[in-house]
Order: sequence, then C-alpha cells, then structure tokens
Amino acid sequence: MTSTVPTPVTRTADGHALQAVLLDMDGTLVDTEGFWWDVEVDIFGELGHRLDESWRDVVVGGPMSRSAGFLIESTGAAIGIAELSVLLNERFEARIADAVPMMPGAERLLSELARHNVPTALVSASHRRVIDRVMRSLGPERFAISVAGDEVPRTKPHPDPYLIAARALGAHPSRCAVIEDTATGVASAEAAGCRVVAVPSVGLIPAAPGRTVVGSLEDVDLEFLRSLITPMN
Repeated sequence: MTSTVPTPVTRTADGHALQAVLLDMDGTLVDTEGFWWDVEVDIFGELGHRLDESWRDVVVGGPMSRSAGFLIESTGAAIGIAELSVLLNERFEARIADAVPMMPGAERLLSELARHNVPTALVSASHRRVIDRVMRSLGPERFAISVAGDEVPRTKPHPDPYLIAARALGAHPSRCAVIEDTATGVASAEAAGCRVVAVPSVGLIPAAPGRTVVGSLEDVDLEFLRSLITPMN
C-alpha cells in the first residue's frame, strides 16, 4: 500500500504545492483527550479497579483496542475488549452530548481552510459513531472525508488511515500536511510519508526532520501549512 519512492512535488493550479490537510480529532481539534481518561477511570472504578495516573500517557491517543487491552491486562478486570469498547463509546458520547469543546485556534483554522477550498480530511482512531457525533459540532461540511479507526484494516500508529485519506482526496502523502497531538498519531502520519505538525496534548513530542512542533493551533494557519511543502523545480 505504501511507496518508498519519492515523487516530484509540483505546484497546484493556485501556485501552491500543498494538496490537502489531514487532521486528527481528539486532542487536536477538540479538547476531549481528558474525557476519554475520565471515562476509563469511572468504568474501571465501577469494576473495582483504580487506574494509575502514569497509564494515561499509554492509553490516550491510541486505538481503542490497544488502550482497552492494556487497561484490562494491567488491572486484571473481568471484562472483555469488545464489551469495554462499547462501554467506553457510550460513556464518551454521553460526556459530549451537550457540547464538544474545541481546542484554541481550531475554529479559526477550519474556517480558513474551508474559505480557501483546501481539501481537508478528519483522520481519527476513534470509532465511526463517535466521529459522527463530534463532527456535528465541528461542521461535517468542512471535511471532504473522514476516516474512523474501526473502518480501516490497521489504525494508528500504522500508516493506513493517512494513506487512505490522501488517496481519497487524490493527493500524494508527501504533499499533505497532517496535524496531530500524540506520538501515536505522529508515527502514523510519518509512516505514510506526510509532513507533520505536532501540537502535543499529552506527553512530549520532539521536533524531528519532516516534523514541526508548535504549542497550539493558534500558531498554525494556511500560510504556515503551505510553507511546509516545498515544490521541486
């Protein structure tokens, strides 16, 4: 599915090399990473187990199957991954029933991308039921497509979600700017060959070749994203 052979980068009709912007959801566009942890703490508390705060960095931002499996194994709770996943989704949806808090700068950035007709995709490890609920707050018309964690052969940190999104938008991964908040998401986007902007929400993400780290989405605009993709003459 992936290609390690770089392709020439040329300018689009509007004179820019950037072809698409692919965005993570939880912790990147919406301030919900803490919600997931709170829900996990509540559920395991009802099962008679206390979660160690140090586990938060392990489970937040990863695919649900991995997070659920880790917590079950770590606590010895008498619950299966499938049953726990259903509970997590139900409790999370209840938490965001009234409103979904957006991250600083998210509304402005999404509006700017839409105003300039930049192809945009939402790429999340969350399940479809959760994505659709959150997108009602974000504005589904702002995204050409969305990719859910339960709809891909392998979710983050594998490259599949971002490769699927880029292909659906008719863009080459190397000409896509990805915005992520966790190491798991960054690994997925970089494995796909995308240019990554990291906005850490949990844990540190160091700068690296092909990766830019910023403190907030307030530091990101279309001009900044276009500057990351350098055309080849």
